[in-house]
Amino acid sequence: MDNKYMIKNIPIRFFVITFIWAWAFFAPLFLAGIGFLSEYKELILGLKELIKVIACFGPAVGAIVSIYTLNGKDSLKKYISSFLSIKFGTKIWILIFSIAGIFSISWIIPELFGFPRLKSSLSGINNIPTIFVFIVFWIICVLFGGGQEEIGWRGYVMPFLENKYGYITGSLILGIIWTFWHLPLFFIPGTIQSQINFFCYMLLLIGYSYFFSWIINLSKNKLLSGLIAHGTVNAFFELFPPVVNESNDLQIRLWILSILTFVVGGIIVITRTMKYKSSPNVV
Repeated sequence: MDNKYMIKNIPIRFFVITFIWAWAFFAPLFLAGIGFLSEYKELILGLKELIKVIACFGPAVGAIVSIYTLNGKDSLKKYISSFLSIKFGTKIWILIFSIAGIFSISWIIPELFGFPRLKSSLSGINNIPTIFVFIVFWIICVLFGGGQEEIGWRGYVMPFLENKYGYITGSLILGIIWTFWHLPLFFIPGTIQSQINFFCYMLLLIGYSYFFSWIINLSKNKLLSGLIAHGTVNAFFELFPPVVNESNDLQIRLWILSILTFVVGGIIVITRTMKYKSSPNVV
């Protein structure tokens, strides 16, 4: 993020707004899931996906309000316009989509040990080839299916954390905060989080925190690259599903995915650290 949006201290209001916005929308789903609001349970859970989309704009709302109140309207306009540049090079696109390798490995390895294959939820839809379904779903994920979170997470607040704590610790802190931001989803029926281990999920998100930040830095702070990276990851979750729809399942695929992603994050950290020591100007 450009220094003109920076203030001296980490904007705590960003985190307050981000959590209040998301958790306020998650609350009806949570209450319906644990037995309250029984008269409206079917309606509320039927709107679950729409509510989740709106809730996931929490980091964007937090960033917009923070910039507007701390820096003014002109800074907000410039910040929003900074997401319009898509010129970050072929290398970035390749790195973003290379994450498919980790998904496919975690999807296939269990089959070698007798686990049944999980069918992609993007295949066999109205006899439309999977690749076309994936492209449409990918665009939706970038704009509304998780990618929009990066307007706030890596697009706005990460530079503050990196400026104060450095890339390694800053990304770790944000990964942990990001995980707890998803906490209500672990108690909402039908969500992926309700079927998985919390610490497995934290391991995954910490790895992604390093990966997304690295992608943005490599793209010379083209913030759209962060949205695309996040949306791509979420799209691959449906193309190569790592989660079995049973709460008592070991979720071996997700553990493999989480561990591999965390290892990749570690490799990124080591590589960046070595390059920085040899050349302080490297991203």
